[in-house]
Amino acid sequence: MTTAVPRVQLSDGALMVSGEVTTDTVISLRNEGEKLIRSVSADLVVDLDGLVTAHSVVLSMLLCWQRLAHQTGISLSFRGVSGRLASLAALSNLDDQLAGFGPESAHPAH
Repeated sequence: MTTAVPRVQLSDGALMVSGEVTTDTVISLRNEGEKLIRSVSADLVVDLDGLVTAHSVVLSMLLCWQRLAHQTGISLSFRGVSGRLASLAALSNLDDQLAGFGPESAHPAH
């Protein structure tokens, strides 16, 4: 089984997250995302449509990015949230803290 290499890149005012995030890859992805967040001065959308993983490490990374964005005076919102990741956020009582994680915005698959 081949795993999709996790990536984050900045494209048209959005952080595009793709691939499979694991406990082994989350730190480097988090650091790269933080570098990109520090490079902008406008609000950002984090696009999770290409994300393969619904794992607690993803939620942790997104919360870290949100905290950094808040500290730098920008806001993050999320789109392309899978149903599984939204459910995990809801079970962790985090869905209200991550804009775009409400039940009305989640995709059924992923």
